[in-house]
Amino acid sequence: MSDSDDSDDVPLNMLAAKKPAAARPDEVVSSSRTASKKRPNYADDSDEDFVDEGATPPPKKKKAKRSSNGEQSSNGASSKVKKEKSAKVKKEKSAKKKNGDKPAAADKKKPKELKKMEKVERIAHAMQAYLWWNAEDPPEGCQWTKMSHAGVSFPEAYEPHGVKMLYDGKEVDLSPEEEEAATFFAAMDPEGMHLGNPKTAPIFIKNFMADFRAILGKKHVIKDFKKCDFTPITNHLNEQKLVKKAITDGERKRNKSEKDKVMFKYGYALVDGHLEKVGNYNMEPPGAFRGRGEHPKMGKLKQRVLPEQVSINVSEDAPVPMCNVPGHSWGELRHDPTVQWLCTWTENINGQNKYMQLAAQSSFKGKSDRSKYNKAAKLCGNIDKIRKDYKKNLRAKDSKLRQLATAMWVIDRLALRVGGEKDTDEEADTVGCCSLRVEHLKFDPNNEGDDSLEIELEFLGKDSMLFKQTIDFGSALYTENNGMGEQVYKNFKTFCRGKKKSEDVFSDLTPPELNKHLKGIMDGLTAKVFRTYNASKTLQDELMKVEQSSGWRSLTAAEKVTKYNDANREVAILCNHQRSVSKAQETALEGLGSKLQTLKDQKKELKKMLKTLTGGADKKIRLKGDLTAKTEKVNQAIEKAKKKKEKAKTKEEKIAATEADVKAKEMKKALAESKFKSQHLWAKEPTKEQVMKRIAQWSDKIKKMEVNIKHKDDNKEVSLGTSKLNYMDPRISVAWCKRNEVPIEKVFSKTLRDKFNWSMAVPPAWEFNETIAEQG
Repeated sequence: MSDSDDSDDVPLNMLAAKKPAAARPDEVVSSSRTASKKRPNYADDSDEDFVDEGATPPPKKKKAKRSSNGEQSSNGASSKVKKEKSAKVKKEKSAKKKNGDKPAAADKKKPKELKKMEKVERIAHAMQAYLWWNAEDPPEGCQWTKMSHAGVSFPEAYEPHGVKMLYDGKEVDLSPEEEEAATFFAAMDPEGMHLGNPKTAPIFIKNFMADFRAILGKKHVIKDFKKCDFTPITNHLNEQKLVKKAITDGERKRNKSEKDKVMFKYGYALVDGHLEKVGNYNMEPPGAFRGRGEHPKMGKLKQRVLPEQVSINVSEDAPVPMCNVPGHSWGELRHDPTVQWLCTWTENINGQNKYMQLAAQSSFKGKSDRSKYNKAAKLCGNIDKIRKDYKKNLRAKDSKLRQLATAMWVIDRLALRVGGEKDTDEEADTVGCCSLRVEHLKFDPNNEGDDSLEIELEFLGKDSMLFKQTIDFGSALYTENNGMGEQVYKNFKTFCRGKKKSEDVFSDLTPPELNKHLKGIMDGLTAKVFRTYNASKTLQDELMKVEQSSGWRSLTAAEKVTKYNDANREVAILCNHQRSVSKAQETALEGLGSKLQTLKDQKKELKKMLKTLTGGADKKIRLKGDLTAKTEKVNQAIEKAKKKKEKAKTKEEKIAATEADVKAKEMKKALAESKFKSQHLWAKEPTKEQVMKRIAQWSDKIKKMEVNIKHKDDNKEVSLGTSKLNYMDPRISVAWCKRNEVPIEKVFSKTLRDKFNWSMAVPPAWEFNETIAEQG
């Protein structure tokens, strides 16, 4: 089918209308004879423009021609009348157009055009038709029966830029490989989280220089980092950023088209006869390893991965993907239906296996997610028994049994991970329950005396995120319903007594022993299942609590979403889902605070206006200034920058075009600020009613902005998305939205709606409990 064929964009029912089924020869004759006798009437169920091509139109009736005295007249008189009427109708239509009137309903309707969708959208819609939860499962132990894909896309080879770095003030010649390594360091932000941090900068520089000197060789002149100056390369990279910003709309479209070609080739896989999206089909390019937190290997150089290091996994009857790197071939070809990965390789920094897998919205991930949440729901029916069991052993005489029970309490109530031994030379010193050391616990952090039952826990958790919480083991949260928080506090005191700061708190317990104990309680039980259960149960309980509060029904959808986010935040705090506050976030919050103050000042001014108008004082009311000239100037600057971009050929011209564009955007921003500052004013003196109405409007604006700022400020250090993505059963959120008439788009992004498409059909009354565990 040619590219010009638009039948792909036409719904099936219209295609059927376009191509009627072929009739038998004997039917053709009879239908043509009867068509003129009885023509179907489509007036009730079709558009006015519809023409029945299969039916013969009835013969036209001759109209009687009458003279002015009522007798039949000649064609000439009739024709004259028709022309006069036609001229009159034309005049009326033209008058309507001039007056801006809408055409009459009886006018001919335009046929409704179908929405033109991009190829990506058409593919996405087609993929949504596959409902994996209704499909037959592959054979036991297998993830698929047939699978084919195009392999992995490798980045282009490095192109040297020829800019020389300085060593001891002198230019140094570098080979392409050496220049590439130097460019990796030059691209780092000197004020960023790695080089700008006094703790991490020495680690990064030490590791980088070790790998850089290994590439340079022992005889190379570069030996001391302090004599290295990467500024010329940094300046070149900054110039290139400016050049790239001068891209025209046409170039942007061409670049997108090139990316789309790669995506259409590598971004999809055919699994058991249906299309699935591939997650990470682009091979990670080489660069400086950054890591998270104080990772001991940050700064080391990630090597370029070659096809010979990659293993490909397809079904036996599938074509072997072609390697897109000339002169190279795949390292291994496998046909293993028991695994989900499409490609695998080993990276050089930590020696870990990396995988190319299907995307988050794939059937593989959907099955895994549903199974995970159903397993967590199984805990609803077992949690009382489990808690009763470990609470009994919190007072056990045997130290090992008491440590096991305390660890179970910590995993259940504080949502800590199991933890394990770490080689701190190879990976960051992250901590879990079993790897807690005495130095991570601070008893009575507020110096309240012997009555205090508080412990401050401070350590690096997963992904080097700081866990810092003061736990009051004597609070109702941990003592009511026989929570036994006080006993857990006593146990911690006992476990830490007489130990050095570097020693383990749970010295008699190992991660394998704790995991074995968990699996013995319930098949498949892990610390993560506990976290998933507690996250889902907390969300459901918090949402039910607010639904039962007074005035809930009168809240708007936006206010209900705020309450949902509050419940989500409780889950994120429970699971220690934190995030670092970026400069952009801080700037945005400051900007919102400034806007809020402006709105309050404007409201004050409006009240003064009302007082002036009510009291009949002679004071003049400030009016809105004319911004027409300023607006025109800004539009001219934007247009001028656009033309500069289109004409720019050389590097200098492109940089100048980018600078002009930046200046035009600043002017546009300043104009927007001017408009915002005078938006409460009128061009001419307002009436008292107009001012009163605007005061009410400004009160609403201020209230909404205050809620928005509070929400952003409360959540700036909390990652709501992590618990939504990995820990809270999505069916709880879907059912809540349905019960409370809140659009799902308000709580789930498109990515989450695609990922959790299997959860969208649950009824409003759905609940997270043990009965759903039977679904597998």
